[in-house]
Amino acid sequence: MFKTIANKLTLSRIVLIPLILILLILPYGWAAWAAWGLFTIAGVTDWLDGYMARRENQVTRVGQFLDPIADKLLVSAVLLLLVYNRQIDGLSVLPAVIILLREVAVSGLREFLAGLSISVPVSRLAKWKTTIQLVALGFLIIGTDNAPNWIPATQIGDLLLWIAGGLTILTGYDYWKASQKHFES
Repeated sequence: MFKTIANKLTLSRIVLIPLILILLILPYGWAAWAAWGLFTIAGVTDWLDGYMARRENQVTRVGQFLDPIADKLLVSAVLLLLVYNRQIDGLSVLPAVIILLREVAVSGLREFLAGLSISVPVSRLAKWKTTIQLVALGFLIIGTDNAPNWIPATQIGDLLLWIAGGLTILTGYDYWKASQKHFES
C-alpha cells in the first residue's frame, strides 16, 4: 500500500501530529521547541514527498489521497490547539477560523468533483498560502515567551496568519470559480 518513499513521508506526517499536539500541551519551553522541530520536519516532508513523487514519476492514488489529508490534519490540529492554548487569540482567531472553513469547503468540493472524475490541481498561489501558513504556525508554536528576546515570534506569526487568511480566501474563491461550471447540469 505504501510502496513509495513519498507515500511513507506523507504517512510520517500524519504520525507526527499526535506527538506535536502532546508537546504543545506541555507547559515547558523545551516542549515548544520540540513541537516546532517536529512541525518543521512535517512541513519539510510535505514539500519533499511531492518533489520525490514527481521526480521519480511515482504519483500514486494513495499519495494523491493522503497528501492533502495529511496537510489538512496537521494544519487543523495545530491551529485548534494553538487557539486552545491562547497562542492564537483575540482577532487572530478570525484567520484561523477562515483557514479551517476553507479546508473543509475545498475538501468537500474536491470530493464532489472527484465523483464527476474531475481533478482539481493545486495552484501556485495555494502552494504559497500553505508555505506562509506553515511558517506562521511555526512562529506561533514557539511564541514570544520561548523565542529569543529580539524575535517577536507571536507578532510575526499573527501577521503571517493574517496574510495566509487573505490568501486562503483568494484560493478558496479560485477553486469555487473554477468548479462552478460543473454544478450546471
